[in-house]
Amino acid sequence: MKLEICANSYQSALNAQKAGADRIELCSELSVGGITPSYGVLKKVSKKITIPVHVLIRPRSGDFCYSDTDFEVMKKDIKTCVKLGFKGIVSGVLNTDNTIDKARTKELIEASKPLSFTFHRAFDCLIHPNMAIEELIDLKVDRVLTSGKQEKAIDGIALLKELQKLAKDALIIIPGSGINTTNALFFKNEKFKEIHTSASKITANSKVFFDKTRQTVSDTITIQEILKAIKNV
Repeated sequence: MKLEICANSYQSALNAQKAGADRIELCSELSVGGITPSYGVLKKVSKKITIPVHVLIRPRSGDFCYSDTDFEVMKKDIKTCVKLGFKGIVSGVLNTDNTIDKARTKELIEASKPLSFTFHRAFDCLIHPNMAIEELIDLKVDRVLTSGKQEKAIDGIALLKELQKLAKDALIIIPGSGINTTNALFFKNEKFKEIHTSASKITANSKVFFDKTRQTVSDTITIQEILKAIKNV
């Protein structure tokens, strides 16, 4: 089983690498579900981090229905990531009726080549997830990150297993949200190939401002404990 760490900063990415994580999903602002990291962070991570890094392409918080301007920004950010040598893109677009915007998602997939493409947790907003898996297989998406339409992946396990059965070997279902040291092994026992977590803790001396959000960082010890559980080391 592979462990993907959702890293919200260069420090989180560095901690994930030091701890032995298999891969990083790089973003910023986890408190709003993650948005595209700045160019400065992208550049530093591309130069200093050697494990595979997939970059979240989400131009703003809120829904996943994007204006023409939002969409152009997304495509330009993807081009930047391709030039910087990242291994994957994490993104996706929905219609206003909470179905996959297949035309725009396909455009993002094409712009991402030769990088791998993960359809992100916009999936958990979809009304018909089973049908959506078939659509994403047709679009040749490599992975789907999902909590099984529940707040925590452990509570969405029935749907996650159903989606995995439906996907077969056509794409990888990555459970994410609320995965930790106590339940990571459960997902391995359920035959999932990969899991996703931020493994984060509040940083020392973190202050509260504006929206009361505290600064967090992916924790090396927590990552190592999860790895120990799922890799039997």
